[in-house]
Amino acid sequence: MQVLRTPEDRFAGLADYPFAPHYLTVTDDDGTRLRIHYVDEGPRDAPPVLLMHGEPSWSYLYRKFVPALVASGYRVIAPDLIGFGKSDKPTARADYSYERHVAWMSDWLTALDADGITLFCQDWGGLIGLRLVAAFPDRFARLVIANTGLPVGTGSSEGFKAWLAFSQNVPQFPVGFIVNGGTTRELSPAEIAAYDAPFPDESYKEGARQFPTLVPITPEHASVAENRAAWAVLETFDKPVLTAFGDNDAVTRGGEKAFIERVPGARGQPHSIIKDAGHFLQEDKPEELCALIDSFIRA
Repeated sequence: MQVLRTPEDRFAGLADYPFAPHYLTVTDDDGTRLRIHYVDEGPRDAPPVLLMHGEPSWSYLYRKFVPALVASGYRVIAPDLIGFGKSDKPTARADYSYERHVAWMSDWLTALDADGITLFCQDWGGLIGLRLVAAFPDRFARLVIANTGLPVGTGSSEGFKAWLAFSQNVPQFPVGFIVNGGTTRELSPAEIAAYDAPFPDESYKEGARQFPTLVPITPEHASVAENRAAWAVLETFDKPVLTAFGDNDAVTRGGEKAFIERVPGARGQPHSIIKDAGHFLQEDKPEELCALIDSFIRA
């Protein structure tokens, strides 16, 4: 496996992202060592909040969550998935699979050795993060699930089909433009540039290109069986589960219903539809979401 690492100077002077980098190295089954970057702020003995991003963003998505949640008394951890942000980026699309991502982040999570975790997950942060919950349910105290799902080959939304077609056919993959298109507010040029920063050229974007094709929306997709097994665990998960989906996300609209209906810990919780929030609701409503996380933990 050939691996690229984004030069550090690409991240110099990013708006509202002053966080010290932390790194853990995991080893793939083929022997390749991969460095995973993560933000880790707040007291190490404080209750941990794990913030997991998706496609094609990185931990910059949570730059307004980190100081707010630390100020509320939490340890805040926000990793960059392999292929994104400051984490290493394999150069071949075939190097990326759903199961490899789960394995890489499982190794990262066990090396981190945190317990009592509150997970906030969105997009692929949910597809991977909820698999971590299924694999290590005892490490998680509660879940906040936003604009994501755990598909098992039963189809997809029209919004996702449009995204899949765009992602596979656009000549150059415009990461900052994509994130801006998934928000209800207009990102600033500096914010758009920050989403482009991890990718000096197209060779760094193979993971971002591949991710949409890995979502198991048909019975023939890989990982359908593994996601069904994960659902079987979630259907016994009785610790608190809250959904918070944006009202303006054509990709995941209505996806909260499966969690509310199937996960025991979701029953009776104050689920929210976040108003005026797009797919990247972290960009649209950071203050509201941080308050929601804090009140959910305290409750």
